[in-house]
Amino acid sequence: MSGEFIVLEGADGVGKTTQTALLSWWMNARGIEHVVAREPGGTPLGEAVRELILGKMDLQIPPEPELLLILASRAAFVSEVVKPALADGKVVLADRFALSTLAYQGYGRGLPLDDVRDGLRIATGGLEPDLYILLDLPVEESLARQASSGIQPDRIEREGDGFLRLVRQGYLALGDSESGVRVLNGSGPPEAVQDKVRELLIEVFPETFGDSAL
Repeated sequence: MSGEFIVLEGADGVGKTTQTALLSWWMNARGIEHVVAREPGGTPLGEAVRELILGKMDLQIPPEPELLLILASRAAFVSEVVKPALADGKVVLADRFALSTLAYQGYGRGLPLDDVRDGLRIATGGLEPDLYILLDLPVEESLARQASSGIQPDRIEREGDGFLRLVRQGYLALGDSESGVRVLNGSGPPEAVQDKVRELLIEVFPETFGDSAL
């Protein structure tokens, strides 16, 4: 039996990490076996790439090398984390996946989308999530959340609101054009957003998340 592959997506500041943690708590309470991972990251290679791309504030990385680093991380993530967990029948809950690459490196950095998609096919081996949950917020609200968090912004978050607007526009375009993507309004208290996320999972995967699955 194969598990479900679920990804939370959205621009910086929309609340993905918070919603992923709340969702994991809920799944634990319901006895649903799952694996939680973030991208880039989730593997030794992925964490090294994450530190390089996000943590090195003074490092200038052109768009093409940035894309290749992310694809290397993704290939390791798919082979070492996602495929084994799915084969064991576990739910994989990921904070970002391929949609982020299209939004950030495609729309945000301006790389040709066809080239980004070609790289993604190699890195993922054609593996697609069963569901993307795309959290959306106006850019002003995302920036306000980041500012109030007290957390030092990473290299990507320092790109500014112009870059974030391009990324958000990309996400919304992908939400309209890509299959398997459901867009949710990320405004409001985290608990209210979490309720919407859980309702969506019960709707899409009733055998796994519905009351009949308990």
